[in-house]
Amino acid sequence: MALLGTLFLHAQQEPLYSLYSLNGFLFNPAVAGSDGYTTVSMTARDHMLGFPNSPKTYVLSIQGRLLRRRVEVKGGLLSGEKRTVSKRSGRVGLGAYVFNDRNGLIERTGASFTYAYHVFMQNTQFSMGLAMSTFQFKLAQDELVFRNQGAEPLLNSDLSNQMLVPDVSFGTYVLSPTTFFGFSVDNLFQTRIPLGSQSFDYRMFRHYFLMGGKRFNSEDQFSYEPSFLLKATEKMVAQADLQMRFYYNQDYYLGLCYRTGSSLGLLIGAKWNRIHFGYAFDYGLTSIQKYTYGAHEINISLKLGDSARRYKWLIRY
Repeated sequence: MALLGTLFLHAQQEPLYSLYSLNGFLFNPAVAGSDGYTTVSMTARDHMLGFPNSPKTYVLSIQGRLLRRRVEVKGGLLSGEKRTVSKRSGRVGLGAYVFNDRNGLIERTGASFTYAYHVFMQNTQFSMGLAMSTFQFKLAQDELVFRNQGAEPLLNSDLSNQMLVPDVSFGTYVLSPTTFFGFSVDNLFQTRIPLGSQSFDYRMFRHYFLMGGKRFNSEDQFSYEPSFLLKATEKMVAQADLQMRFYYNQDYYLGLCYRTGSSLGLLIGAKWNRIHFGYAFDYGLTSIQKYTYGAHEINISLKLGDSARRYKWLIRY
């Protein structure tokens, strides 16, 4: 029983993403539709490549913006004039994603649905987002090992859970042509999941995310972008990701990342027409690195919308 409790209390609950700037929508609902594109994205991460039953995360997402739509309306019968009115404000973003996250003996499979609202002040966009999520919790009970098998009451309990567990996330986001900054909270309800007949509960703790970055453009085709992602849990366990990306012609980048007390990493990315590709390799700085080849993460995104649409929304809405 103590071993199971230790597993639940200290295991990492939310998956890590080294390519967080490519799909911040996964942990901040206010990002949905913020860039004006409709984006379909796939993320896959092996957290400990080569390690038996290593933690793995798979996510498929779509998010975009309900662009402003104008229609012409006829005037009075006598004047016959036409006037243009907007049927949509162009301020609403929508998104959804499905995920599967396996970490040790714990597996979660679920989905999230997001509503975001964007407001402009001069050339800066302010956004708020709310996400409703649900997941199915599974525990690999047949892989549990106890010190005293005969006296462990949990062996006679069904620790699997087939119920859908609901929760809510909230985020804010600020975006300009060269800068982004956001704050979000995940698992606001910290929903409890009853397991077995011994009144043992598992729950996802509240997680906090603070991210930001700024692009510096030069007169030639090169630019660079420092960024950060700070993460903390309700149990005051904190970690920071620090990154630096160097871009060429806005289509290719090479970068370095550092995760405090955990890993160093390499980032590579490219864009071809509407397809964006990102790859990250993390080399662990802890003793477990001797048993694994590091962490590998891939992101492939399809961005729909004309090439100028990325910044048209600065003057359109």
